[in-house]
Amino acid sequence: MQFKCEKLAQLEDRYRAKLINSLSGFKSANLIGTKDAKGNLNLAIVSSVFHIGANPPLVGMIMRPHTVTRDTLENILELGEYTINQVNADIWKEAHQTSARYAQEISEFAEVGLTPEWLDGVKAPFVAESRLKYSLLLRESQTLEINGTVLVIGEINNVLVEEDVIASDGYIDVEALETVAVSGLDSYHVTNRLGRLSYAKPEKKSDVID
Repeated sequence: MQFKCEKLAQLEDRYRAKLINSLSGFKSANLIGTKDAKGNLNLAIVSSVFHIGANPPLVGMIMRPHTVTRDTLENILELGEYTINQVNADIWKEAHQTSARYAQEISEFAEVGLTPEWLDGVKAPFVAESRLKYSLLLRESQTLEINGTVLVIGEINNVLVEEDVIASDGYIDVEALETVAVSGLDSYHVTNRLGRLSYAKPEKKSDVID
């Protein structure tokens, strides 16, 4: 089956959105925790989180166009701090429910049954039920000219993770944490690791190291 650009343009909006969103395959499922200046808590599921660099530790994510009220984005821009909380197999349904359009003064934490967790010195709430989470300071935001989406770049300043899932080389075994992946807009998955491979070099085939 082939979709040329003309056919893509003629597709019904929701069908096209689900089709194009599925093309990138598995994506990480994360809950973004924020707070506004009035103290209202916000929690939103995002599947566009990606690594930018390790030194300094930078993480990016893409937010929808800021043409209407976007509580998560507005809170990040206002407070300058936010948390990213990985979704695991125990909370995937609750995480998905945060995508509903609740009013600004309504806390998604309370509505979906998740627990705000606080760390001294961090202004934004973590998700207590998440097993791998980190807080970030906003370093840069850019509105992309091509479609109006917003690139948000944060610098990690705290990481909370269970100690027994960190290997001696720093690798975090997210599968042991039952971290969930998402495909498309609404399909959630747990993973089955094939193995870790040694550092690739031209003169030698990589070995399975775990």
